[in-house]
Amino acid sequence: MDVFRTPDERFENLPGYDYAPHYVDVDGLRLHHLDEGSGPTVLCFHGEPDWSYLYRHMVNALVGSGQRVVCPDLVGFGKSDKPTDQAWYTYERHVEYVTRHLEQIDLQDVTVVVQDWGGPIGLRWAVEHPDQVGRLVILNTGLFSGKVSKGFMALARVRRVDAGSADRNDHAGAPPPPISPRRSSPPTRRRSRRRRARPVLRSSRCSCP
Repeated sequence: MDVFRTPDERFENLPGYDYAPHYVDVDGLRLHHLDEGSGPTVLCFHGEPDWSYLYRHMVNALVGSGQRVVCPDLVGFGKSDKPTDQAWYTYERHVEYVTRHLEQIDLQDVTVVVQDWGGPIGLRWAVEHPDQVGRLVILNTGLFSGKVSKGFMALARVRRVDAGSADRNDHAGAPPPPISPRRSSPPTRRRSRRRRARPVLRSSRCSCP
């Protein structure tokens, strides 16, 4: 497997990030985490496209209040190694590798903080390790099993196309295209006299992590 490792000098003199690195090995991949302070542990999971640098403003405040802060870099992010094959990256693999990463760190009665993709990954870890978790702090994230809907993927493709078009227009010196060229006036709302059926809620097996 081809793996890229960001040179250490790329991380030198980062504002607010003068923390000592800590590394573990998982299947030959060097994975990084911060481990600062002592006391009750706060375990922070970052999202995409961030890394442990995201929590730099929180670390000093938490350490100053008598907390220990641990922030792992997921595989492919920050100071952790980065497999170059995009097909390598899956939700299940992220969960597996961060679990094996955290197995090598002393974690008891932790406060789990999750953000963005750190939510489905970190909360999955939390529910699978309840004996190590005391509290949850859930920021901007969601509960799901890592599967992305067709609608989300279609939106992502549109955004990529739009970004490419804007980039070409910028290079050509042309103005960006209008947001909605097919509609010259705002849509009017039509009221329907038909009574809308209420959705039926049925219990089902949860697919959450």
